[in-house]
Amino acid sequence: MNRTHAAFAATFALTLTAGAAQAADGAKQPMEKCYGVALAGHNDCKAGAGTTCAGTSKTNYQGDAWKLVKAGTCTAIKTPKGMGSLTPKA
Repeated sequence: MNRTHAAFAATFALTLTAGAAQAADGAKQPMEKCYGVALAGHNDCKAGAGTTCAGTSKTNYQGDAWKLVKAGTCTAIKTPKGMGSLTPKA
C-alpha cells in the first residue's frame, strides 16, 4: 500500500513540475503588436479613431487595429488584405 501512495505522489509531483515549467515558458515568450491581422471585434486594444480598446475594431484586418502575436511572426502573417505590419496601416 505504501508503494502505491509513493508512486502516486511521485507522479503528481512530476506533473506539477512539468506544468510549472510550461507556464514559465509561456510567460517569458516575447510578444509584439501586429497591425492588420485582427478580425472585427477581436483586436487587443485601440483601433483608431472612434474606438477605445479591445474588441472595438469595426472590420476584419483593420489596418489600425492590432493583435498581440509571438515576437518575430507578425510580418509573416498573411491575410486577404496583405501581410501583418509592425506599424499601423492606412
